Amino acid sequence: MDAMCGRYAGPPQEPIIQAFEIEVVTDARPASGNVSPTQVVNVVRDARQPGLRGPSAAGDSPVVRELMTARWGLVPPWASAIDPRRLLINARSETVTEKPSFRAAAVARRAIIPATGYYEWALEGGRKVPYFLHPDDDEVLGFAGLYEWWRVPDGREVPGADAGWLCSMAIITRAATDALGHIHDRMPVVVPRDMVSEWLSPAVKARADVDALIEAMPDPVLVPVQRAPV
Repeated sequence: MDAMCGRYAGPPQEPIIQAFEIEVVTDARPASGNVSPTQVVNVVRDARQPGLRGPSAAGDSPVVRELMTARWGLVPPWASAIDPRRLLINARSETVTEKPSFRAAAVARRAIIPATGYYEWALEGGRKVPYFLHPDDDEVLGFAGLYEWWRVPDGREVPGADAGWLCSMAIITRAATDALGHIHDRMPVVVPRDMVSEWLSPAVKARADVDALIEAMPDPVLVPVQRAPV
């Protein structure tokens, strides 16, 4: 968990629908001020993106934006089991298109993780101080994320799985800006509104293009407030 502390706040369903122009709600979770790894969380995707599970919820319709859910902690499709000691909650932007666990999803299954902000703990005076980092206008953020489908082995029960399949996700992170670097050296990649369509588009499928897209995303302007998850 060196990339982030692993906590964020999730917005209600309606602001997500409005912010990302959702056309189909397959599943959704209520707002939470304390989202943590292994929980089932809200994600936004382009329903035309290919997946291992079969036809998307959109089927052959022209629907594009879909709100669905995924377990936080990506499970590669080739994994034989979920290892609780190795939670892939974050993917580093510098290597996301190269690492075996993430590279297939980076070019084919990108997502937006809606949030109102995230939590980090800064070491100050020998103690860890919690901060909540959020936009000053309180708009809904869209973290750059990846998702994967994992076939649950017969006879096993996995929280969040549906009809024998588990959808899981990870949040992409990058080096923190100077303004926030004193709190933590990494931060989530935030997708600006005018780049959401390109980030979700199935037409972007070359590793170099994905890398260039991430590199082009500007750092968000966030306000740090001393506050612990509730």
